[in-house]
Amino acid sequence: MANHKQKLEGEGVNVAPWERSLAKVYSPFEEFLHRQTSSGLLLMVMAVVALIIANGPFAEAYDDFLHTYLKVGFGEWELKLSLAHFINDALMAIFFFVVGLELKREFLVGELAEPRNAILPIVAAIGGMVVPALFYFALNPTGPAAAGWGIPMATDIAFAVGVMALLGSRVPKALVTFLVALAIVDDLGAVTVIALFYTSEIAMGPLAMVGVFFAMLIALNRFGVRNPIPYFLVAVLMWYAMLLSGVHATIAGVLGAMSVPAIPKYDPDRFSTHVKGIMQRFDESHEPGQSIMTNVALRTEVQALENSVLAVETPLQRLEHIWHLPSAFLVIPIFALANAGVPIELSTFGDMLTHPVMMGVSLGLIVGKFVGITGASWLVIKLGIAELPKDTRFTQLAGASLLAGIGFTMSIFVAQLAFAESPELLLMAKTGILFASLIAGLCGFFWLYITGKPKPE
Repeated sequence: MANHKQKLEGEGVNVAPWERSLAKVYSPFEEFLHRQTSSGLLLMVMAVVALIIANGPFAEAYDDFLHTYLKVGFGEWELKLSLAHFINDALMAIFFFVVGLELKREFLVGELAEPRNAILPIVAAIGGMVVPALFYFALNPTGPAAAGWGIPMATDIAFAVGVMALLGSRVPKALVTFLVALAIVDDLGAVTVIALFYTSEIAMGPLAMVGVFFAMLIALNRFGVRNPIPYFLVAVLMWYAMLLSGVHATIAGVLGAMSVPAIPKYDPDRFSTHVKGIMQRFDESHEPGQSIMTNVALRTEVQALENSVLAVETPLQRLEHIWHLPSAFLVIPIFALANAGVPIELSTFGDMLTHPVMMGVSLGLIVGKFVGITGASWLVIKLGIAELPKDTRFTQLAGASLLAGIGFTMSIFVAQLAFAESPELLLMAKTGILFASLIAGLCGFFWLYITGKPKPE
């Protein structure tokens, strides 16, 4: 059998025949996945692919494919969604779940947990949401186009932090932390705007059921349930009730995240004592030369050790770790591929640039974000309410505010809601988002490159 052909690499270490070869391939790939630039790079690739498809010979097939219907039914009950609807309402609920986990962690133990540290990114984020909305509203004060005021309010954390990571030592670590905290507060603002202002008609019966399911999730938390399966089952029901209620279904992802326990079963001291006892019993049960498969006592202690490790880690940390990669490298790229396909006619691009919706979105993201974040930050620092991030100059903070104008994912998501019934306005909004994100990314990168100095080796 293959198991008997494994070789020992060092004392007590089993290595499968192909393991070394696989490690040579897997290690660089694993490193790529965990680099901050990776998800932003993948998003960029998917956006370019979507643009190529939407402006090529397969544009019609691409559109027809997105409008293919998926159907699930049991007896008389049936759920029918187009592929685009499924991606935007169901798959994106995973993204919002991860956003909710990040929000909860930040406010409990992260940069936003300390009021003194939280003031600057919170105020900067508010300025970076209000001013872009005002820029847009100034150009689109009435009519159907006015509904898009929420589009330039959002910042794409993956793109923005990815661009900043490319600058390496030219950017202080504290500035990266500031941008991440700002983007997280920005996400909270976007979720609130979606829930309050981009809800058409509310069905009170299903909305009441959302409240019941959310209460059940809180009860699971209070009863000390740490297994994620009951939370998942109730959250799926809550998502379906949210879909029927008229409030955007992805909000269920945030509510589900808020219910996830954030307190470990064991504190570090109790865990250390418990593990020492397990290891002592493990050593006493060990018989040299005997496999763990034939030693029941060893298997029991190993299981106890696994349970202890799960008990010392909070479910919130564990779920955030588990779902970060699927969200960043599967959900968001699929969303980009499905929503960034904007047909562009070069002959009419000049006219598009002067369209009020595209101008509102572009100016909001490029100029509005810069003015709002830089202005709000300058004000609270000048008043002595907040301080600049460590080792950071104000000119660098201004560069970060330019990067915050990359509004890709959440901006496109809000545009889908604002102009669901207006394909022409949606096209203008998406074009404005892509144009502004490109300009903001390039300007922010070169600004920070010029104002930053690499640390000496």
